[in-house]
Amino acid sequence: MKKNLGVVQAVYPMPVLMIAAYDENEKVNVMNAAWGMICSSDRIALFIDEEHKTTQNILKTKAFTVSIADKAHMDVADFFGIASGNKMNDKFERTGYHAVKSEFVNAPVIDEFPVVMECELAEVVENDSFYAVVGKIVNTAAEEHVLSDNDKIDPVKLNALIFDQFQHGYYVSGEQVGKAWDAGKDLMNQ
Repeated sequence: MKKNLGVVQAVYPMPVLMIAAYDENEKVNVMNAAWGMICSSDRIALFIDEEHKTTQNILKTKAFTVSIADKAHMDVADFFGIASGNKMNDKFERTGYHAVKSEFVNAPVIDEFPVVMECELAEVVENDSFYAVVGKIVNTAAEEHVLSDNDKIDPVKLNALIFDQFQHGYYVSGEQVGKAWDAGKDLMNQ
């Protein structure tokens, strides 16, 4: 029997996304965001507050990058969620991480994170329920060590962090337990 828990954000898994943008002086700012998702074949929606330094930078530069945080970089990924760019001027520099300018958009690519989507600001959606920054993905790049033999990102090699909203923990993805568009195929003929 199920126990009623009240209002709980009961969506799992949630990604651990590193959102990066330049400020008006091309200074790098990065934030940790778990409330983001692909919303079209070339679009990503980030449900982030307008007050974030990174959000303000995105609105000014019209570009940003979204990296997938991995287990090897969990400490810095978490720091990017704890520290506010509005309050800490040296947030990115403090980590010792490195950034290069994207070849495709006016935004930083963080070297240490293995997968990055380079995005142009497509639109901002604001209503009574949420504020969302929507980006058009113009390029995705990945380190070769996280690619499979067919040059696609391999979730097992990636060790992507997953945020747990229930207990506030980080986990990693890994084991493949089935194939999409195949696991339920037998039920189609019943």
